[in-house]
Amino acid sequence: MVVDRIITGGTLVTAEGSASGAIAIDDGRIVAVGDAENLPDAEETVDATGQFVIPGAVDVHVHVDDMFSVDSYETATGAAAAGGTTTYIDFAWQAWDGDLSLWDEPGTLLEGVERKREKGADALVDYGLHGAITREDPAVFDELADVIDAGVTSFKMFTTYEHGLSNGFMRRAMEHIAEEGAVGVFHTEDDSVVEELTARFKEEGKGDPEWYPKSRPDYVEAMAADDAVRMAKETGLQYYGIHTSSRAAADVIDSYREDGSQIRAETCTHYCTLDDSVFEEMGNLPMIAPPIRKPDDIEAMFEYIRSGTLDVVSTDHCGYRLDQKEVDNWWDSAFGANALQVSLPVFYDEAVNRRGLDPALVVEVMCTNPARTFGLEGKGTLEPGTDADVVLFDPEETYTIDPADNHSVSEFSIYEGRELQGKVTKTFVRGELVAADGEIVGEPGHGEFVSREVPEWGPAGHTRTAE
Repeated sequence: MVVDRIITGGTLVTAEGSASGAIAIDDGRIVAVGDAENLPDAEETVDATGQFVIPGAVDVHVHVDDMFSVDSYETATGAAAAGGTTTYIDFAWQAWDGDLSLWDEPGTLLEGVERKREKGADALVDYGLHGAITREDPAVFDELADVIDAGVTSFKMFTTYEHGLSNGFMRRAMEHIAEEGAVGVFHTEDDSVVEELTARFKEEGKGDPEWYPKSRPDYVEAMAADDAVRMAKETGLQYYGIHTSSRAAADVIDSYREDGSQIRAETCTHYCTLDDSVFEEMGNLPMIAPPIRKPDDIEAMFEYIRSGTLDVVSTDHCGYRLDQKEVDNWWDSAFGANALQVSLPVFYDEAVNRRGLDPALVVEVMCTNPARTFGLEGKGTLEPGTDADVVLFDPEETYTIDPADNHSVSEFSIYEGRELQGKVTKTFVRGELVAADGEIVGEPGHGEFVSREVPEWGPAGHTRTAE
């Protein structure tokens, strides 16, 4: 037997730990892992000497080509590939009528899935979708089974913005989603407090960006999280809390979490690396919801990552141009920032180089846990039989983040000037090289839509040896 490719000479890093070894790839899948001399011959041998060989990152929280991102699937997946992300989950929106909406009239979730799949034709990496429920119309409950059959097995709801839902309607939605065994995904901030504070700051002319985080304080995130998690517990829903940013909100999640079989949550790279001094330094560019917070909140993110309360680190990628950010008053700025291209190396550098954590932890929260949580059975590992989504990562290479290198349409980076040690050198998606040394070498369209099964969550915990 002659396989397509063998990657040899590197250190294999999985959620379980690290070991020397080689990987054999054939027809887009990993077919064997072991000593190079015991693997079959290959048409091509990739020398990974001095590098880590890891599963491709799985980013389960990105925004692409919609009202929250001007990135196309080609530009966003190019950024993902250059940064070692081989699969992401975007949002399929139920159309609504409003100031933030792209649509003139309401639509269905299934139409949202079809729209995003059409846009995904130019994807370079693989992608899945969450359904986003944006209107209090009970007709959406009749769609759930068909949307799940279409491979979309998680449903996002907001507690804020014009497409936010009331607790009463969310509770009904939770019951229906739980009956299907699917996952509920929640953006939790108390809308009434946010709206009151924002209106007050507008009246007082407090448009400087340092007032932005004060308009969405940590307790509004904690309040809404408490309501949502409590309802999930009562309805039996598998609950996933996105972009946890504060100690206050993480404390709430931890208080309800038992073994992770019902309650799980993520944080994002920016909440693990940046504090609110960044608003004075960069103005509106790092304006993200929930906001980047205090240094102690960074410490809380790592405390809860280490304990297992926070299972996943994602990006909440939103591709915006400078003209959408550089405005006079923060409330007129777009919310969000691009991160797909740098998330893996930035988090690695913070967790491993600056905090002394095991590289296996990075793989656990950025590759394996997100895949397992959202039913991506062939992703997030180096196990034989899974997709050959493999990243080569040089843990010694140093460089400085420069937005001139962006593959996203964004002309800026909230990490601009940050010095890193550790760089993605090659990214393979289903066995094909799609990015090398920051350059895109694959063809748009190589990426595929991943139809997901309804996940069955069991106890969640660290898969590696305790530190």
